[in-house]
Amino acid sequence: MTDAPPSLADVLRPVKHVLLDFDGPVCSVFAGLPAPEVARRLRLSLLAAGKQAVAGAETETDPLALLRLIAFARPDLVTVADNALASLEMEAMRYGRPNSGGESVLRACARSGRSVSVVSNNAGAAIETYLADQGLDGYVTRVFGRAPGDPSSMKPNPRLLLEAMDSIKSKPEETIFIGDAVRDVEAGNAAGVSTLGYANKPGKDTKLAKAGALIIVNSMQEIADFMT
Repeated sequence: MTDAPPSLADVLRPVKHVLLDFDGPVCSVFAGLPAPEVARRLRLSLLAAGKQAVAGAETETDPLALLRLIAFARPDLVTVADNALASLEMEAMRYGRPNSGGESVLRACARSGRSVSVVSNNAGAAIETYLADQGLDGYVTRVFGRAPGDPSSMKPNPRLLLEAMDSIKSKPEETIFIGDAVRDVEAGNAAGVSTLGYANKPGKDTKLAKAGALIIVNSMQEIADFMT
């Protein structure tokens, strides 16, 4: 006889600290300024600065993956590329599409006395600007975006999660991470934190489950509803 899977209510009951991914759970960052366009502009910004194109960069449509590629192929360009991408992310945030369920989670955490730290591969300054513009900054203790000029800090590296936990002195058993990508689950596993998978696209539930997500939801509102 196998043990029954944990319920969302049981998982959330001991949680005092919520680590929350940003792009997806809180906001669709590239909804208005699409990721392929951001990647294209990032390539153009390097060319405009007189930097030689990185091999393989012309076909990469994910700006964060492009940043990783640049870091691997041309470490000397990382700072320039990261600064350019951070500016593009700041622009994209102005057209980002809010996730009402994500905002509900932020408010539910506040009502139930749980702290929230945003842990994201996006630029921290862009995230902070978005939260302030949406009137949500008061619900977030701190934002942990990728370390400027160091793409290796991005998930699945657990570095940002560990920094967030250390800053609030949270224990793994009192902490939950909410993310929508396999890399989020991998980072959570590496940090010793259980991850709730947010499957916001078809097929994601299978991938998140395979990666080891503790529970998978199709709506952020589901999580908010159980945060009593």
